Amino acid sequence: MGRFARSWALVKASAAVLRSDRELLVFPLLSSVCALLVAATFFTPLVFGGAFAHFHEGGQTPLWLWPLAFLFYLCQYFVIFFFNAALVGAARIRLDGGDPTLADGFRIASSHGLAILGYAAIAATVGLILRAIEERAGFIGRWIVGLLGVAWTVATFLTVPVLVNENLGPIEAVKRSAELLKKTWGENLVGNAGVGLVFGLGIFTWILLCTGLAVLAAQSGSTLAIGGVVGLGVIGVLLLGLLQSALQGVYAAALHCYAETGAAGFAFQGALVAEAFKIKA
Repeated sequence: MGRFARSWALVKASAAVLRSDRELLVFPLLSSVCALLVAATFFTPLVFGGAFAHFHEGGQTPLWLWPLAFLFYLCQYFVIFFFNAALVGAARIRLDGGDPTLADGFRIASSHGLAILGYAAIAATVGLILRAIEERAGFIGRWIVGLLGVAWTVATFLTVPVLVNENLGPIEAVKRSAELLKKTWGENLVGNAGVGLVFGLGIFTWILLCTGLAVLAAQSGSTLAIGGVVGLGVIGVLLLGLLQSALQGVYAAALHCYAETGAAGFAFQGALVAEAFKIKA
């Protein structure tokens, strides 16, 4: 309960930043739209061209598809990291007492475009390696791959803030992110997990509520009512996911700020951030 309370306090502090700059929500929104466009660009020709009919019966990816998969991963990660860099850069301006604009975020992300592309290439390579191992591993192997994926996500949590604020190359930024995590907060990102827990509970509650409304609508026999409830449910889940992405971006910016200066900006108390993490003995 103590960890949950601290995590909730961090969510509220991150929300204070978003209340000051609601336009920060535009960055994860554009990221989602662009990611969908990238996915459509890659998968539409493959689906209509019958490319997936050539998969082996065992479900393994054919060799000719791996280069295309790498290109897809590269484009997707670049889009995600670019808009995340814009969000983190703008949030850092607010944390330093400034008043950021959308143009500031895009300017910061564009100025680190090559580094972001390099980091996207690293993430794409790691993703493909894990995917290849997962396809060829048994049940236990898949669990191990899953744990490796979680470890990679945690270790690189601060990579984008490092790229934006420390002007390092992609490889150095990944190393720096792991170094900051190990040195300052240990291995347990309680705050970040708390954000996921809060929104996970929120999404679950919203789905339960909409399911109940859908049952009532079905009993009324109104197709329009059922469609309205389903649409409301989808929109609510998307909005909660959008807000979660924005909060996590602000949170990442605040953590890096705290690692650099010992303070996390106007909306955060240093002791709160420090206690939200279990320091490695």
